[in-house]
Amino acid sequence: MIEKIKKTSGYLQSQVKAKPAVGIILGSGLGGLVNSISVEKILDYNEIPAFPVSTVEGHKGKLIFGNLEGKNVVAMQGRFHYYEGYSMQEVTFPVRVMKMLGIKHLFLSNAAGGLNKAFEAGDLMIIRDHINQFPDNPLRGKNLEALGSRFPEMSEPYDKTLIAKAKKIAKENKIKVQTGVYVGSSGPTLETPAEYRHFRIIGADATGMSTVPEVITARHMNITCFGISVITNLAEPEDNDLPTTHDEVQKVAETAEPKMTLIFRKLIATLDEQ
Repeated sequence: MIEKIKKTSGYLQSQVKAKPAVGIILGSGLGGLVNSISVEKILDYNEIPAFPVSTVEGHKGKLIFGNLEGKNVVAMQGRFHYYEGYSMQEVTFPVRVMKMLGIKHLFLSNAAGGLNKAFEAGDLMIIRDHINQFPDNPLRGKNLEALGSRFPEMSEPYDKTLIAKAKKIAKENKIKVQTGVYVGSSGPTLETPAEYRHFRIIGADATGMSTVPEVITARHMNITCFGISVITNLAEPEDNDLPTTHDEVQKVAETAEPKMTLIFRKLIATLDEQ
C-alpha cells in the first residue's frame, strides 16, 4: 500500500509545482467551490495511476490543484463510496495520497438527510462528531506504521478551533448554521423508517453514506478535519408520503452550496500554512 501511495503521489508531484497544504473533498452537488480556485492543474481520476473512478451522478471525478484564499489546495470534485463496490482502503486512498502530497488540513462536504427535527432542508450543519455505522473500518488489517499508530485516538475527529471559527464566519455573514452529529452508513439504500428512528435514538442529527471513513483515515495520519453537511431533505419516518430521490438531493445541495463555499473560503483564509 505504501508503494502504491508513493507511486500515485509521485505522478501527481510530477504534474504540479505547488505543494498543497489543504485537501478538499466535495460531495454530491457541492462541486461549485472549484470555481473559486485559481487553477494550476485539473486531472481526471482515470488519468491518475491507481486512483479509483467515481461512478455516482453529481460527482464529476476531477482532481484540481490550485490556490484558494492564498493557500495551495488540492480538491476532489467527487468522492468514492463504499456502496460503489470499493473497499474501504480504496475509498480512502485519495486521503492517503493527499497526505503524501503534504496536506495538513482536510475540508469535507456532503449531502445528508436531516434527522434532527429542528433542521430544515437547505440548512448547513457543521459536523462536530460522527458515528460509524459502516460494516468495515478503513484501518482494519495490517497497520501502516509509517502513517499512524495502531489505535488512533478519536476524541476530537473534527477540529474544535476550526468549528468555532466557522460559526463566527457564519454569524458575520448572516448564514444560518446548525451543529451536530453525522452518522455514516453503507447505503446505497436510503434508510427505512425504523432505521431513521434508530439513528435519532443513538444521537445522530444527520445521516449519509460518506465522510466517516475519510475522517478516520485523516485522523490516523494526524490531519485536522472540518466538515459540513448540507441538509438536503428531512427524514420523517412517520410520513411515508415524503420519499426522497437522488435528483432532489442534488437540487437542494446546489442551492445551499454557495453558503457552504463562502464558509470554506473564509475559513481556509485563516489557516497559517501556505
